Amino acid sequence: MGRLTVAKFGNSVIGPDASALREVAARIAGLARGSRVVAVLSAPPTPAGGRTRSLTDVATSCGEAAAAGSGPDPSPVRRAWAAAVGRLGPAARASCEGAVAAHMAEFDAALADAARAGAFADAVRARALAHSGELPMSAVAAAAVREEGLRAAAVGYGSWPIITDDNYESANFVREASMAARGPMAALVRENDVVAIGGFVGRSPSGAPTTYERGGSDRTAVDIGILFGGDYDVTVDLEKDGPVASADPRVADSTEEVAELSHNEARLAGMFGMKILDPIAIKEMHECGAQFPVTITCMRDPSRATRISRDAPARPGNPLKIVTGRGDCAIVGLESGAAAELAASLRDERRYGEYVTLSPYTRAGISYSRLLFLDGGYVRRNLRYLRRFDPLCSVTHGRGVVTLIGDGMHRAQHVVARTGACIGEAGLNILNMDAQEETSRIIVIVEDAGGAVERAVRAIHARRGEMA
Repeated sequence: MGRLTVAKFGNSVIGPDASALREVAARIAGLARGSRVVAVLSAPPTPAGGRTRSLTDVATSCGEAAAAGSGPDPSPVRRAWAAAVGRLGPAARASCEGAVAAHMAEFDAALADAARAGAFADAVRARALAHSGELPMSAVAAAAVREEGLRAAAVGYGSWPIITDDNYESANFVREASMAARGPMAALVRENDVVAIGGFVGRSPSGAPTTYERGGSDRTAVDIGILFGGDYDVTVDLEKDGPVASADPRVADSTEEVAELSHNEARLAGMFGMKILDPIAIKEMHECGAQFPVTITCMRDPSRATRISRDAPARPGNPLKIVTGRGDCAIVGLESGAAAELAASLRDERRYGEYVTLSPYTRAGISYSRLLFLDGGYVRRNLRYLRRFDPLCSVTHGRGVVTLIGDGMHRAQHVVARTGACIGEAGLNILNMDAQEETSRIIVIVEDAGGAVERAVRAIHARRGEMA
């Protein structure tokens, strides 16, 4: 069985207007010395409106302007791709200019559809985002890799292997249909050293473009690993600016690099604000029985990496690995029976998992449950849906959550008490605290105001050495 490395390159390592294209191509070439490579590409960011923005955001602004009838300005998207293609040599540039032009024509057509419909949503939105970002990036990356002297090809959308349902803007991977559709890509993998494919993008059963949620390129990489795990010895490698740290370096001082994470630890960290590995990607691995390792690798220094496996090796000493947090959370309280029905609907119908269940309580003989939604915007947009399950449910916005992560924390003495003391000494009020042995996490809820989340993370992280 040959080796296959699925290497995902996010927008931060690709750089504005693909400024790091040469570095990305060289890294891919290095990986290809010992393995076939599938390179999963995100869209690069681009300077627009006086700041650097993701191409997804720029294309979305164009689509919304078209739908509003105010006339979109697609020039920032075109300028970004002109700059990216301009980083190639003459021969490579000529080989991909036509492909990029075809993607821009599809983008223009999607904007015209949005203008006619007066809406930028569903398949129109997915088509615009796919052809303005990840799809042209795969063509440019394949051309850059060919300049490294390797055989390389990009997967065309007409033979797309990632088949999803028709939930166009937040699609779900359909393994059986994708296995049936992977033949053309499998041939490309056999015939080339490197195959480039755009992340984030799917294809509905009817052939219409779909997209995963933001950050969905992680899922694409994992899905490719699932599709080819029976044919190759697969490793999924997420190339980033650095390995996983014990906290966000922009928030906490003296962070440490984390060498090993379990799926559970990585999933919790991703849910609670750290961009490690999309939690839905981990869920898909479990649903499909995938066993391949995932690494988070510093692209510019591959010796620095974090390995993510189903069960990470036991870590001696301090069991606290990560302190993280996020704001704009909301708590929905409702009767426990209604909460169970809501959780089933979120899981089975919406396939939504950005929430955790807090400890229940009883009042006046009635059992109540509380769901902590990690995206307050989701609650605001779906309040009518949530109240279908309990018209009298309570909704509390303006909450922030800080989370301590480490599978071995339940064996450490005093960790909960010391966590509370750290936050109190930082001058913050704990609104709720939830510790569960089964989930290996400690959640602290504070008011999302005055930088409370960041202050709490700093306070706990600074004294993490005392948590052993």
